[in-house]
Amino acid sequence: MNIPETDVPRIVVIGGGFAGISFIKKLQKEKIQIVLFDRHNYHTFQPLLYQVSTAGLEPDSIAYPLRKIFRENADFHFRMAEVENIDTEKNTIHTSIGSLQYDYLVIATGTRTNFFGNENIAANSMPMKTVPQALNIRSLMLQNIEKADITTDERERKRLLNFVIAGAGPTGVELAGALAEFRKGILENDYPELEEEEMKVHLIEGLDRVLPPMSEQASEKAQKFLEKLGVQIHLKTFISDYDGKTVTTKDGKKFETATFIWAAGVTGAPIKGINGDALIEKANRYKVDEFNKINGFENIYALGDIALMETEEYPKGHPQVAQPAIQQGKQLGKNFRKMLRDEQMEPFEYFDKGTMATVGRNKAVVDLGKLHFGGAIAWFLWMFVHLWFLVGFRNRVVTFFNWTYSYINYDRAARLIIRPFKKN
Repeated sequence: MNIPETDVPRIVVIGGGFAGISFIKKLQKEKIQIVLFDRHNYHTFQPLLYQVSTAGLEPDSIAYPLRKIFRENADFHFRMAEVENIDTEKNTIHTSIGSLQYDYLVIATGTRTNFFGNENIAANSMPMKTVPQALNIRSLMLQNIEKADITTDERERKRLLNFVIAGAGPTGVELAGALAEFRKGILENDYPELEEEEMKVHLIEGLDRVLPPMSEQASEKAQKFLEKLGVQIHLKTFISDYDGKTVTTKDGKKFETATFIWAAGVTGAPIKGINGDALIEKANRYKVDEFNKINGFENIYALGDIALMETEEYPKGHPQVAQPAIQQGKQLGKNFRKMLRDEQMEPFEYFDKGTMATVGRNKAVVDLGKLHFGGAIAWFLWMFVHLWFLVGFRNRVVTFFNWTYSYINYDRAARLIIRPFKKN
């Protein structure tokens, strides 16, 4: 692995998401060795993945090299690898490129798509958790529109232009809105042989409203925005199957579609080796104390989506979104500094900064404490917050100009099939 031997504490971090990078940033000047493992050599700004998948942004706008983030860390080492299991007795992790001992281990592996055991849906639907998956969706969407433009079979054209999204959480709602705006701004200009009305966007949700994690006011506003854009919403509807051509629901509805995007749930992404009372199997999350230490271990910690910290306000753990991950990472970094100086650590307290989701141009909803609002002001606030949290000055500038161009011209400049998508 070519990691230098060291006389200072070695902290191994698994996962370069919000939690992992927030933690490492707080330890920049400490006399420690940090080794970061991730399957990719970049950090992904996941809240904007849907913009990549719907041709609003190029992937390099929302991804940033991990090594570049930590240039100022004197004893930082990154290795691109898959961590396969943990030997807690020997304080060793085993990866796809070798094994490494640790003094402290921080697990920030996040979540993976949850298909709830449905093998057909897992095999045939399109998940969206990574940049490559978002690019797959973009390619498939554009390929299907290209096919629809040349086919003379009306039923096949309908199937190719029928877009179905499972799950009306923030990801599903934002995807549906972006696809509806693509239809309105792009289809008639780029494909004059196709009618705008031929492209359908269906949003399917098992609960009784869109955006279930947000307030009822936000849900109502978001639903009105979506319906105004022409999105067809199906509530209290559960999907039972997708064979690659037809989505079937439990109440017998059928949607013929060549593009079925699964945004209906996530589950934790634990690593083999930590089981028993430390792992809550139903959620696939590690049970942690108020210092993010995994139950039963003295030198292993978990952060963000993979950590389940039970509190009075959050008995089932904190929401699996960016803010708890960022705040936990920062707090654990501060606590490690205290621990290295033999000072008392401080328990984590989550500060809810609010929730927001965008539906389209000038259309967003925001829950900020007891305040609930939507429309253009909410959209500009959403845009500012997402630009602020993007890693890297270049990413912010490129994204800002892309959004400004799209806003003025009703255009999506990234509608390129660079890498054609083919089902295995």
